[in-house]
Amino acid sequence: MNTKQQLKALAHARRGVIVPGAFNALSARVVADLGFEAIYVTGAGVTNMWFGLPDQAFMGLTDIADHTARIRDAVELPLIVDADTGFGNALNTYNAVRTLERAGADCIQLEDQVSPKRCGHFSGKDVVQASEMIGKIQAACDARRDKNLLIMARTDAAAVHGFDAAVERAQQYAEAGADLLFVEAVTELEHVRALPQRLAVPQLMNMVIGGKTPITSAQELGQLGYGLVLYANAALQGAVMGMQKALTVLRDEKEVQESSGLVTPFAERQRLVGKPAWDALEQRYT
Repeated sequence: MNTKQQLKALAHARRGVIVPGAFNALSARVVADLGFEAIYVTGAGVTNMWFGLPDQAFMGLTDIADHTARIRDAVELPLIVDADTGFGNALNTYNAVRTLERAGADCIQLEDQVSPKRCGHFSGKDVVQASEMIGKIQAACDARRDKNLLIMARTDAAAVHGFDAAVERAQQYAEAGADLLFVEAVTELEHVRALPQRLAVPQLMNMVIGGKTPITSAQELGQLGYGLVLYANAALQGAVMGMQKALTVLRDEKEVQESSGLVTPFAERQRLVGKPAWDALEQRYT
């Protein structure tokens, strides 16, 4: 199977496959190296780590496409790519899908927030009319050249119109052609448990560390019937904490040793970026 078919099989198995987020090629390499089965190219992560800005629509299509292409070159796992609101109307969404498919996406996620969007776990969100989102989903489905490319529809309506309205929207998005569904920022455990019973299309549940949805184990989510369990920025939050710890020691003690346990060993860093393979190529061409 190719990576698109692999991702479809993972989602339809409904066993709660954990999908960590990656914000650059090296973080994607770490995810793959640790044995995870798929990667989420996170818009929030790219915005935070590349621009040092909050997840409030500062990222553009070119930004996420460039990161997707770099990550695609670095790993062979299926890639779910965060395309925010499609970066405009249905025509913009059509173009975004074409662009991200060329960059190497296996699944493209679209959401129904009003632009400029914001993190799904921030306050102050609003959503477009369901009919507008349905048009974007139809445009996305028409735009793909490989019919195995998956379209994921996310709704943020739970925070605006309530849980039942979000479920109704998700069902409409499935009927419009979405292959996967993502009901964002549900705040009650009973709602987390209810979604797989109310929606037939495979779903992703988003576990935001510090966010509004109760953290639930991937094992339990798989038993409930979720296909995918997203940890979009666990790697980012871990990396920031790691940087803070190492740099605090450097600031206070004026040095950091490899033996400190605060930094990845030099040899491990070179392994992750593939230096042995590049050394072999150098020998071949010299």
